[in-house]
Amino acid sequence: MKRIAKFSKVSFEQFKSAYSEEFGGSDEEIKKVYDELQLPKRATSGSAGYDFYAPADITLTPGQTAKVPTGIRAKMDEDWVLMIFPRSGLGFKYRLQLNNTVGIIDSDYYNSDNEGHIFIKITNDTNEGKTVEIGKGSGFAQGIFLPYGITEDDDTDAERNGGFGSTG
Repeated sequence: MKRIAKFSKVSFEQFKSAYSEEFGGSDEEIKKVYDELQLPKRATSGSAGYDFYAPADITLTPGQTAKVPTGIRAKMDEDWVLMIFPRSGLGFKYRLQLNNTVGIIDSDYYNSDNEGHIFIKITNDTNEGKTVEIGKGSGFAQGIFLPYGITEDDDTDAERNGGFGSTG
């Protein structure tokens, strides 16, 4: 198996800014959350997906959305992409969905101004009136690394500096 990537945490300052915007809390509370962040892991040796873990308890009533700052970044080889999906069980049981259907983390995102901080925006899209409860430290999304190619006549030389919508 080819090893092409490595997960790490963003800086505490980057995480604190994003986390406080979404969940609030004192510097001491946020530092505790930061220290407890888990890097994504595969559940089994045959798993393709790396589980991303909730940094806080998240409750979503039908139709409700949360933007989750994971505190995680991914450094990967240039010809690879990290695709983010909801965990299968949450999608199946609750219709938990990513707002952009599939998150695309490009290899050059790692060097962005926000340190390549991966955010995952989820929505409870239930048709059955179910509330989704995701406990702190529970896996709620999964990331899969995939290689990609480019066209023979590709001449792009632009560079990224940001997250959502930063490539034009």
